[in-house]
Amino acid sequence: MSKPRHLLILPRLRVQNANAISSPLTWGFPAMSAFVGFMHALERKLPDDLYLQLEQIGVVCHSHEILSSSAGYNLQQFHLTRNPVNKDGDTAAIAEEGRMHMDISLVFAVSGDNCTADKARTAHIAEGIDDIVHGMRIAGGSVIPRNDTKRHPQLVSMPDDADEYEAMFRKHRSRLLPGFALVLNEQALTDRLDELQTTAPGASRLDAWLDFARLHHQCVIDADDGTHRWEVRSIPGWHVPIPIGYGTLSTHEPGEVANARDTTTPFRFVESLYSIGQWVSPHRLDRPESLLWYVDNDLEHGVYRLNNDYRDHKHS
Repeated sequence: MSKPRHLLILPRLRVQNANAISSPLTWGFPAMSAFVGFMHALERKLPDDLYLQLEQIGVVCHSHEILSSSAGYNLQQFHLTRNPVNKDGDTAAIAEEGRMHMDISLVFAVSGDNCTADKARTAHIAEGIDDIVHGMRIAGGSVIPRNDTKRHPQLVSMPDDADEYEAMFRKHRSRLLPGFALVLNEQALTDRLDELQTTAPGASRLDAWLDFARLHHQCVIDADDGTHRWEVRSIPGWHVPIPIGYGTLSTHEPGEVANARDTTTPFRFVESLYSIGQWVSPHRLDRPESLLWYVDNDLEHGVYRLNNDYRDHKHS
């Protein structure tokens, strides 16, 4: 993706009861597709005097609280609310989603006629969009008023010069600290697969992906006295399995699938696509492209996915 010319920064959004289950196999933070969906919903809500084209989005998490408790043996159980009773007075059989509270900052790559050099105008647009966001939901959670009145939303114009461009981003990324940005690191999956295949030639990419989802205890023997101890294997980087979109299983013409909501639109069954994400402190990102996520569909092959250019602009 080309570098963004303008950034909209919404700092310290407090979100309550967001969906903590990101896919059938992952949990702990909303999927990036939830934030991209929020970006599209926000763009549709913008009036003409505030309208911006929202093209990419980045997320920085400052704190989070998953509403769960220990269920023994490293298991967690979500705190579920009681569902309304059915007509017989029994509890309805509804499985509620896992919930979490989080404190996040959002960074958008934007464009449009309202991106001007007038500071008063850009301040008005940023504040107006921030007000609209506080009446919406992010990943199913409610946005509540921020408790930090010193942090204000900003609409920033980025310079064309490469050095000034990076200097401008470094200036504004300090507003995102302390926190961790979720980026895509698919190379980590390939590297882990190569590592596994040195001892297990039959290892697959699924084995490598699952390797990131568990703790590895290993026995360490002291060379001096021969004593041993068990410790968790330490791997550089905070890598996490994440969903990145959907892949097509089968394609059907309009009306072929029984009970479909829309009988005039082609229908596709899909399954989740997974990769490896990494939590990175914003001070390690030199360019906004490393932070921002965007839609990168391959319609010919039936792939609907999100992408991020962290590897292309990785901090050395």
